Amino acid sequence: MKKRSSKKEGNSQYRMMILAGFIVIFTFLSILVILTMDAPEESQPQEGLVRDPERIENGIHLRTGLKAGEGMEAVIRHCTPCHSASLVTQNRMDAAGWESTIHWMQETQNLWDLGEDHELVVRYLTREYPVESKGRRQALKNIEWYSLDGQNP
Repeated sequence: MKKRSSKKEGNSQYRMMILAGFIVIFTFLSILVILTMDAPEESQPQEGLVRDPERIENGIHLRTGLKAGEGMEAVIRHCTPCHSASLVTQNRMDAAGWESTIHWMQETQNLWDLGEDHELVVRYLTREYPVESKGRRQALKNIEWYSLDGQNP
């Protein structure tokens, strides 16, 4: 009977050694992970990280992409609750075009009355996003034309 109990004790000791080994390995890996973790973002300033989205940099409002100028805040207040500022920046119109667009949005898109800001918004949009004359592309010059059937024209 002593053999059986010593065998059980041996198995028990073997299991304890394996368990202790796993605990040591787990502890080592946990400490290694903790030591290699990055510090929180607050303590590591990162280049290009926008801390103040309302900041204006190089004449551009960082959060919206709108050009800085008188009336920008009114445009943000009245235009960006319903759509992205990029919808404004991609359009180019004269005062009549902006007036017409505002009127259309009020009639069909539930845009509220801009009140005292109406003229300020139109002036800002006309000044910062005016009509751009694109025109046609330049005519092609010095082109050697050829026929698709192999005969010269």
